[in-house]
Amino acid sequence: MGIFEDLVAEGDAVPLEGWDFSWFEGRATEERPPWGYASLIAARLAAVESALDLQTGGGEVTASAPVLPALMAATESWPPNARVAARNLPLVVRAPDAGPLPFRSSVFDLVISRHPVATPWAEIARVLKPGGTYFSQQIGERTNRELTEFMMGPQPVGNGHVLERARAEAEAAGFEVLQLEPVALKVQFFDVGAVVHFLRKVLWTVPGFTVEGYRDRLLDMHEHIQEHGRFESTSQRFLIEATLSGAGARGGS
Repeated sequence: MGIFEDLVAEGDAVPLEGWDFSWFEGRATEERPPWGYASLIAARLAAVESALDLQTGGGEVTASAPVLPALMAATESWPPNARVAARNLPLVVRAPDAGPLPFRSSVFDLVISRHPVATPWAEIARVLKPGGTYFSQQIGERTNRELTEFMMGPQPVGNGHVLERARAEAEAAGFEVLQLEPVALKVQFFDVGAVVHFLRKVLWTVPGFTVEGYRDRLLDMHEHIQEHGRFESTSQRFLIEATLSGAGARGGS
C-alpha cells in the first residue's frame, strides 16, 4: 500500500495549469496522429497575416511555431491556463468556450483549435474573413473509453456520428469542409500516479473525478498495472479543415 499511496499522492500534487504533458515522460505514452498537427499549423501560421487560436490551453503548441502572423490572438476560458498562455503568446483574452468571441467580424485569415471543448461554428464564421480557414484537431467520440469504463463501469454507447455532426454543423455555418480525417491511437499508463494526473487534467474522461471518490478503483488500477505492466486505452482524434464559402455566416460587429 505504501507504493500505491505514494504514486497517488504524486499524481494528485502535479500542477494542472498549461497544456504541457512532459511530466508523463516514462510514465505514460500516447501515439501521435499521423498528420502532425503542430507542423501543419506552423506552416499555415507562417502563410497568413492574422490568426486566432481558440481554447489555447497554455498556448504551448501555437507558440512552438517558428513564425507567427502579425496579428496572433488566442482565447482561453480557465484563468490558470490563460496566465500561462499570456507568457507564451502576444495576445490572450478570456472567453467562454462556446462563445461569444470578443472580436470584430471579418478579422482573421485563420482560426485554429487543438482539442476544443466546444466549436462555436457561427462565431468562427463571423470573425473569419471571407475565404478564411478553420483548422482543428479534435477529440473523437468515446476517446479513452477503456479508462472511463474501468473507473466508472459500462457507459452508454454513442451513435458514432461525430464526424457527420461536425460536417453538418460546419456546413450550416457557411463552411466547405476540405478535410475530415479520424484516427484511433494507443494510450498506455505505466503507473497509477500517471492515471491520477491524467484524470485530473483531462476532465472529460471521468467527470467529477477525485482521488478520494475513486480510491477503490485506483487501487484496482494499481494492481492491474502491477500484474500486466501497463493499462492500455484508445484515444480518438479527428482533423477537420474548412474554408468559409462566399460571405459565410455574418452578424455582430
